[in-house]
Amino acid sequence: MPIDFNQQIIEKFRANAGEVGAPFEGARLLLLTTIGARTGAPRTTPLGYLPDGDRILIIASAGGSPRHPAWYHNLLANPDVTVEDGVFTYPARAVVLAGEERERVFARAVEADPGWGEYETRSGRALPVVALVPGDAGPPSGPIGDLLKQLHDGFRKELARIRGEVAASGPRVVAQLRVNCLTMCHNLHVHHSHEDNGMLPGLERRYPELAPVLERLRAEHVVVQRLLEQLKTLLGADDVAPEALLSEVDRLIGELEAHLDYEEEQLVPLLN
Repeated sequence: MPIDFNQQIIEKFRANAGEVGAPFEGARLLLLTTIGARTGAPRTTPLGYLPDGDRILIIASAGGSPRHPAWYHNLLANPDVTVEDGVFTYPARAVVLAGEERERVFARAVEADPGWGEYETRSGRALPVVALVPGDAGPPSGPIGDLLKQLHDGFRKELARIRGEVAASGPRVVAQLRVNCLTMCHNLHVHHSHEDNGMLPGLERRYPELAPVLERLRAEHVVVQRLLEQLKTLLGADDVAPEALLSEVDRLIGELEAHLDYEEEQLVPLLN
């Protein structure tokens, strides 16, 4: 992307919690900041990414250019990078995938979006695939209630993306879509576990009168976890049909939306 266009995307991303509008409406975007291999100065680039469990993947396509993008040369020189995802800003370690792992992951990306394969053909080079492994960013700044709302909005957006991907899928569920779903399931489970073990007990000690609210939230966590397990079981089947997956995703969205709305209504004012 041209530098001036990149800067517009960066500014929109930071001003709108990761949302940049057309032509990237609903896309998975991040901001990657590398250290210039020659200049030593930080350089930020907006990039699309693919979920991959505890890490995320980026592909050095450069729009099909025959040359690797500058950010790729930068992280080869210094693999310590900074990632902004619209909610969190955190350090990460860039790992260039090689051999069978690179081939498998790239094939998965092409199966989900043939555009990656077209970029590789046009470029005349093997497009590097890079895993970004998050480091410890420490506690986030700002009002905790606002942060909770941002986290929830992140889950809402990811579920909406996944629903759209499932609805648009062909006669079978491709491997990357399974990974997207499983990554979301894992992240949601971790989030609710942190709430159950940290935030809710803390609120319980400070506000004993909240007991009925917290009891309801814990019960809803159990319901959501049961739906997540059912979704993971379905994804484990070799012949899962998009229609069946869409039904499970809709059930999860319905339960989760109601839960998140209630939690925000009850807790955000107190947490702030």
